[in-house]
Amino acid sequence: QVQLAESGGGLVQPGGSLSLSCAASGSIFEIKAMGWYRQAPGKQRELVARVNRDGTITYADAVKGRFATSRDTIWNRAYLQMNSLKPEDTAVYYCNAVARVLLGGVWKENDYWGQGTQVTVSS
Repeated sequence: QVQLAESGGGLVQPGGSLSLSCAASGSIFEIKAMGWYRQAPGKQRELVARVNRDGTITYADAVKGRFATSRDTIWNRAYLQMNSLKPEDTAVYYCNAVARVLLGGVWKENDYWGQGTQVTVSS
């Protein structure tokens, strides 16, 4: 299986910046796509940014021009740089990975999630 560990959340004032990191670890696996989602209180989890299978990047409209994501395919890490943060960006941010894992001699593709890291934007 694959474990995802996020780091870098915290409290920041409006207009400030934060960086999130996600490290993937586990047994034999191959990551196909990796990205970030967030969930605010009372709302559904939503896509923030994602490096797709073909290397293209998708951003939610709400974060375009402010957030940037990247993926390190050698070290199986993902990063999210968040600039010009707004109070409405407050949420728990989750790292997500779609990965092929070798289970019982068979490659299977599964969806994996980190435990989440809180980002609070407030003055």
